[in-house]
Amino acid sequence: MNSLCRTEIAKGVNFSAVSDNRFKTMKITATVLVPLCKDTASVYALLTQVMTRSCAEYPDFTALSKKLSSLYGASLSGGVRKLGESLALSFSVSGLDDRYALTDESISEELSRILCSVIFNPLLDGEAFNVEEVEQERRQLVELAESEINDKRAYSNNRLLELMCDKEAYGIRRYGSAEEIKKVTAQDLYKAWQTMLRSAHFEIFFIGESSAETAKKVFTENFASLDRNLFELSTDIIRRADSVREFEDRMEVAQAKLLLGFRTECGGKDEGVTAMRLMCAILGGSAHSKFFINVREKQSLCYYCVSRYQRAKGIMTVESGVEFENIEKTKNAVLSELDAIRKGDLTDDEINFAKLSIANDFVSICDTVGGIGEWYISQLADGRMLSVQEAIDDFNSITKEQIIEAANKVTLDTVYVLRGE
Repeated sequence: MNSLCRTEIAKGVNFSAVSDNRFKTMKITATVLVPLCKDTASVYALLTQVMTRSCAEYPDFTALSKKLSSLYGASLSGGVRKLGESLALSFSVSGLDDRYALTDESISEELSRILCSVIFNPLLDGEAFNVEEVEQERRQLVELAESEINDKRAYSNNRLLELMCDKEAYGIRRYGSAEEIKKVTAQDLYKAWQTMLRSAHFEIFFIGESSAETAKKVFTENFASLDRNLFELSTDIIRRADSVREFEDRMEVAQAKLLLGFRTECGGKDEGVTAMRLMCAILGGSAHSKFFINVREKQSLCYYCVSRYQRAKGIMTVESGVEFENIEKTKNAVLSELDAIRKGDLTDDEINFAKLSIANDFVSICDTVGGIGEWYISQLADGRMLSVQEAIDDFNSITKEQIIEAANKVTLDTVYVLRGE
């Protein structure tokens, strides 16, 4: 995979091209960054879904689908995620690479124009989005938000972050809540769309073998007439936990969920992020990790036990599924494994296995056109854009001493338990 070529085409708008000849398809994604805020999270989540359903040029789902089908079965999608304390809205279109078109038509130009129609010329009724389209997507988004409780693992993870970051924007869920989604009006969506065009940061990624210049020109033309005044995007990183807070919920569950949230002193553009990611992987990132071998296999305390480092926010979480009677034992075992690394109790094999696992994950991510886009989008908060090989080299340079130093920066902040009634 070749390196990324990134240029600014308008104020707060970057266009990035990655040329890769392994695939017969291309993908263009516009990632839109806005502040994560309780009052607007549900509005932007619903806006993303409504905008990818139709536009003024193709005024219903059927017309838009017919157009995409005529371009060798192209597809359009939207989504929303948290990136630190920003909300990242994505608008993506995928289709056949220009090299494989049966005629001289430029599929990349057609797809770029469709994506720009969706973003810049949505289906409106005056100063509001089309009510019928809004209601269709509202029902689906409410169902999605309400169904989260059926996946106890996802629910517990979101609940931990909500409690741990109750005074921080990061505690807000990416969809907001079902109640907030129900309150959003077609006029609210129009105002949010206008604000997005004027103030959001845009990162546009073109992944494919064909030239990106045509797509770049289409986007440049569409942004040229906009007078933009950008949002200030930032993420508040709490360096250390002063005390440990414990929370418990009760539901009808057969298996308890134990989650621990840690502050790590570093996140985003900080220097220690790579060492912290590697330390987290050694703890619970693979089948060779300390949690898997010692807590799950040797002590048989849990069904699963994994650690994740959310580097944009500087938070490490540990999640596990346990029997009710093993909750306290598992918590102590998890803290004991972290303590072992702090004291230097880790082998070269553990370090090397973690590095190999990370390298394999990185290479696997970029085995698809969509994965390449995800790879670079995930780095937007890092302050630099690394290729897969550059990132692997970065991890391979980390020493045992740096891993121990990272472990000693970690402080326990929150313990959350979901247990049976």
